[in-house]
Amino acid sequence: QVQLVESGGGLVQSGGSLTLSCAASGFTFSTSAMSWIRQAPGKDEEWVSAISDFGPKYYDNPVKGRFNISRDNAKNTVYLQMNNLKPVDTAVYICVKGWGPYGTRGQGTQVTVSS
Repeated sequence: QVQLVESGGGLVQSGGSLTLSCAASGFTFSTSAMSWIRQAPGKDEEWVSAISDFGPKYYDNPVKGRFNISRDNAKNTVYLQMNNLKPVDTAVYICVKGWGPYGTRGQGTQVTVSS
């Protein structure tokens, strides 16, 4: 079955960086688009970024220029490099198979940005 396991979250100061990873299994990763969404306390779920199976990348406006999504098909892994983090980026970050948010999801990884 499809499994997605995120890692890399943590506590970071404002302006810092983190790189999240999502290890995928149970499907043909190289032919699937992958997405990241986030859920902040008390807020609606928010789509963050997506990468197609053949490379094009997409970002929500609040993270454009600060986040970079990438994939390694040999490792069945998608990454989200997050730079210049802000307190508003604090959320659980969730990896989704497909263009999100309706595909199979991982359990999420917590990112907390302190001011």
